[in-house]
Amino acid sequence: MDFFIANMAPIMFASLVVFLLLGFPVAFALAANGILFGLIGMELGLLNAALFQALPQRVFGIIANDTLLAVPFFTFMGLVLERSGMAEDLLETIGQLFGTVRGGLAIAVVFVGAMLAATTGVVSASVISMGLISLPIMLRYGYDRRLASGIIAASGTLSQIIPPSLVLIILADQLGRSIGDMYRGAIVPGFVLAGAYVVFVVVMSLIKPDSAPALPEEARSFREPNGTRGGRSLLVLMIISAASAYFAGQYLESDTAPIDEQIVLSLLIWGLTAFVIAIVNKVFRLRLLSALAERVTFVMIPPLFLIFLVLGTIFIGVATPTEGGAMGAVGAILMAMSRKRLSLKLLKQAMDTTTKLSTFVVFILVGSTVFGLTFRGVNGDLWVEHLLIGLPGGEYGFLIAVSALTFVLAFFLDFFELAFIIVPLLGPVADKLGIDLIWFGVLLAVNMQTSFMHPPFGFALFYLRSVAPKDRYRDKVTGKMIEPVTTGQIYRGSIPFIVIQLLMVAAVLLFPAMVMHYKSDAPEVDASKVKIQVDTDYGGGIYDTPQDPAAGFK
Repeated sequence: MDFFIANMAPIMFASLVVFLLLGFPVAFALAANGILFGLIGMELGLLNAALFQALPQRVFGIIANDTLLAVPFFTFMGLVLERSGMAEDLLETIGQLFGTVRGGLAIAVVFVGAMLAATTGVVSASVISMGLISLPIMLRYGYDRRLASGIIAASGTLSQIIPPSLVLIILADQLGRSIGDMYRGAIVPGFVLAGAYVVFVVVMSLIKPDSAPALPEEARSFREPNGTRGGRSLLVLMIISAASAYFAGQYLESDTAPIDEQIVLSLLIWGLTAFVIAIVNKVFRLRLLSALAERVTFVMIPPLFLIFLVLGTIFIGVATPTEGGAMGAVGAILMAMSRKRLSLKLLKQAMDTTTKLSTFVVFILVGSTVFGLTFRGVNGDLWVEHLLIGLPGGEYGFLIAVSALTFVLAFFLDFFELAFIIVPLLGPVADKLGIDLIWFGVLLAVNMQTSFMHPPFGFALFYLRSVAPKDRYRDKVTGKMIEPVTTGQIYRGSIPFIVIQLLMVAAVLLFPAMVMHYKSDAPEVDASKVKIQVDTDYGGGIYDTPQDPAAGFK
């Protein structure tokens, strides 16, 4: 009994792990463990019954948390966009744009994955959309099945690190930090990771040209009357728009503006310039732009405007993340209306899924609150603190150990479960070690991204498996028989991208400036020049001399 009392915190944590491995729902496993060990603690005299009187107030605090309103808003926005046909248009257009080069279709998948991540923030929507649209085309033209499945799954998981990611909202809430700062910190690592995927595809197309062939001539749909594809017209339009964004940015932005604000405003100006030129060319039939240039402009600018509506307003301080999510949801509805895809059925499906996911998040949060209340009551937070602070290597030893722990747990738990179980335990220790919690949160987010790619439980792999062909089929365009994509090929295809994600974890760890730029707009204070003066003459001013009450104070 003495051993049980002295080690109740580790026994409680081990019990939770056992419940999860047995397959119990996470929310109920957390709550049941908290209540069970709370009752045992009260019976043994370790806990006061009054401790659980704080539980209802904590649950109501979760429901009243305005920050969590961003979750249903961004989820709804993503689901409406996924059903509005935006992904199809983006994949078709960008696939044609890059299709002439080796690996072009795979590069297009990465670009579309990044744009969907910056507009939807939902992994399932991105992976399923790209799997349904891109995978048959890649198989048709001879792409290696492992490369094709890996790039689709990995590009879909960009939704977890590129704002407006749901996991960043949860991490910011659990760490007690601003969602806006978390978004600012994550934007550079997110796009660097997307760039790393493109580099991998280019290298693979050079090493093994047959694994990522270019589109054949007959598959290239955009042709000008003179036989060219119209790429020169698009290049000129991009140069003019980029020059406009640069000079307007120099005029509108100050030198001290944070990098995220500069990126978002530059993208807005670039997009508006291109869109206006394309509109004028189409309305007045000037024929200055090729069909490819017009198509790229009209397909890509609306999502870019939605990105500004959501992220731009947050970064420049016009809106909170919750308000940005609300504007994004309205923008998604307007985009669906403009594409004539908005219907009562679409709205019903989107609201139904949004309600389920939001309820799922709240239930896990309530369960983790019950667990955390008891765990702290039996000094579990002190146990975790002593366990981790004593690691060799100090701050970096702690970060390496946490990264390794998160990577291993990601084999069995998804990102919501990781965020609600381990982050409340690790956050206070990181704060005590002097680690910036935004940097710590982004590091965890990049690491948690691997939970979607881990064989055999990665959700992105499951999503892709659900839409990848399981049997031989005849291609409608070429008439050839296409072999199925096996589960083993999907698993093997994910391994290079897991390695890239782990290299990204190392990069964030070794180069904190990738994240810490979010502080660039904060005022610098020289602590050595701070002076605190206390006036020793009390009662000075108008109270120093008596005044005539009838005259009042002057």
